[in-house]
Amino acid sequence: MNPYTFRTTLRTAALCGAALLLATGCNKKADNSLNFTNAVNTYYTSHPACIWSEAKKFPVQEDTSDTSKTMGYDALVDQGLLVRTTAEKKKMIIASKQVNNYDVSDKGRSAWTTDPNQPGFGNFCYGHRKVSSIDSTTPTTDAVGATTQVTYHYTFSDAPDWAKAAETQTAFPQIRTDLAGPQIGQATLTNTSSGWAVSSAPGNHTTNADGTIVQ
Repeated sequence: MNPYTFRTTLRTAALCGAALLLATGCNKKADNSLNFTNAVNTYYTSHPACIWSEAKKFPVQEDTSDTSKTMGYDALVDQGLLVRTTAEKKKMIIASKQVNNYDVSDKGRSAWTTDPNQPGFGNFCYGHRKVSSIDSTTPTTDAVGATTQVTYHYTFSDAPDWAKAAETQTAFPQIRTDLAGPQIGQATLTNTSSGWAVSSAPGNHTTNADGTIVQ
């Protein structure tokens, strides 16, 4: 083979390889790690990690003597997300107790994630899972309706400064765990007409392929 023919063959092979790679990457229904990663990341874009397991409504009131209930709120006061006022609450005609009233501050409103299903309720969310590696999957195909169980490692992206504060992480240990480094997660993925999507994930609602929540 002369040098010109050899160079032409290499160029053709490279172009064909690139075309095959592009075609595989654009096929959202292909059963590969890239599509599984995109599916999990897309799911957690709309499912951020939040402080409380259920949405809360403010203002709230807690007995100052019960530090197990006030510690978390006080940590958020320290970060400027809540404001605190004190008051006395009558227990009986001749007795009263000291209480703290907590409400979302002006700064806190910008970090507050409202619950669309419960007017007035919301949460403080501190980031989204981002897949760093797909570790294992169960056998599957690229056919619509196929499913696979995915195990993956993830980190947290875009965590705000208030979530990184020592006071916050002491009051909410799960935040420290989440932000400490790579964690292991699992999810069930289903192949839809639009590509792979999370159909269920531990610790979260089960969702339909179109993203609607199954209660």
